[in-house]
Amino acid sequence: MTTKAKELGMENTNFANSSGINDPDNYSTVRDILIMSNYLIKEHPKYYEWFKKKEFTWDRTGGDPITQGNRNPLLYKNIGADGIKTGYLAVEKYSLASSIERNGRRLIAVGSGFDTKNSRSRESSKLLTYGITNFDLVEIIKAKQPIEKIDVWLGKENSVDVHINQDIYKTIKKAKKKLLKVTIKYTGPVEAPIKKDQVIGKLRVVYDDEIFGEYNLLASKKVEKVNIFTRLIKSLNYLIWGDV
Repeated sequence: MTTKAKELGMENTNFANSSGINDPDNYSTVRDILIMSNYLIKEHPKYYEWFKKKEFTWDRTGGDPITQGNRNPLLYKNIGADGIKTGYLAVEKYSLASSIERNGRRLIAVGSGFDTKNSRSRESSKLLTYGITNFDLVEIIKAKQPIEKIDVWLGKENSVDVHINQDIYKTIKKAKKKLLKVTIKYTGPVEAPIKKDQVIGKLRVVYDDEIFGEYNLLASKKVEKVNIFTRLIKSLNYLIWGDV
């Protein structure tokens, strides 16, 4: 479990047993629980469906069926919450990982250290409402979408489209969208031959002068090198006219 947590980027989490309780070497952080929650929702949507059920009934041997209500208080509020999990420990008190999806946007909030169940419910609801009210999800670029034409040197084509292999979205404060900048960086012209999906540059996302993310720019198709005679002509043109 700890190894898997590290793989997910949960750097401050350790499991001393499978229950997660009654051992001082069990620990985590609200940030790590957020990472785990995000992984659960994205990678296991079929199982995540269970977390929004308000009750579950099962049969038991030697007795009547048992119905267990979901302890997540936000499911019973009219805010659209569909998960995730409550918690309680003697030292940390009450905690809650919660999530809502609204207008195609998914928000996750994790809080811990609440003294009462009521404060856990109230403050977690405030966190989600604050996120919906003050932030927007901005689409930067879609996977495989052509971004720019890059000049090619000594190729059978003079340029090649570049793309990235993933959708990029960033959560930005509504009042500060103008601080978001996207730039591409490469050393060009890029010399042929070029393989399809070859890394030939970087796409950089900057927000408020801080790097938000950097992604590989990939060649959208293969570009073969021209023959030696054409290479000679192109080289002479470049030396004389500066023509790529």
